[in-house]
Amino acid sequence: MKQIRAANDRGYQHHDWLETHYSFSFADYYDPAHMGISILRVINDDRIAPAGGFPTHPHQDMEIVTYVLDGVLEHKDSMGNGSLIRPGDIQRMSAGTGVRHSEFNHSDQQPVHLLQIWLLPNRKGVTPGYAQKHFPPSERRNLLQLLVSPDGSAGSISAHQDGLIYGTLLEPGKSVSHELAAERIAYVHIARGKAVINNETLGDGDAITLSEEPQVKLSGVDESEILLFDLPQGPGGRQHR
Repeated sequence: MKQIRAANDRGYQHHDWLETHYSFSFADYYDPAHMGISILRVINDDRIAPAGGFPTHPHQDMEIVTYVLDGVLEHKDSMGNGSLIRPGDIQRMSAGTGVRHSEFNHSDQQPVHLLQIWLLPNRKGVTPGYAQKHFPPSERRNLLQLLVSPDGSAGSISAHQDGLIYGTLLEPGKSVSHELAAERIAYVHIARGKAVINNETLGDGDAITLSEEPQVKLSGVDESEILLFDLPQGPGGRQHR
């Protein structure tokens, strides 16, 4: 079973310093048909203007993953962490019992483009935590690199949730595949470029949900950057509500 989420159908907001597309309901954008997929609650495709950013704000009981495509994002939080997040870096913040943080464009000249990803935790009330790791292009070029997992396997970052996040950089004509176990769902998001996913051609910002299919095949059309989420089947069916 396939369900395409076209980039142009996503929610959209444009503030003075922020342009964002919402894959799922978030903030002032509400669509009951798009509340999330399984434990995947948020993918916000954010572009932050030079020197702009999110002032300090709280989170609780959420696993938050930041994936920077272009530019440099500056992070500070109430756990005492301060870092710069660049393309190829994966940041994971476990909000747990509560954390406050800010995210700003580190540059006063260049915009920053990022994906903000939220995953529902498999356990509430954990001690807040932070991790960041760089995954070089060589580890993702025409390969599926495991970026985030429940246990930190294969060099990935661990998170208190039951999904697997893979990343790949596909060259035109190159393909990778992923075996999808029973009772699992795949959600594939095209961060940029164009690719064919199980015979469906998708472009920048498009995504597809795949269920009851034993294999996910990704084939590059243009130079493309793709995230693949391997998720448990959500309560009440294939969408978590």
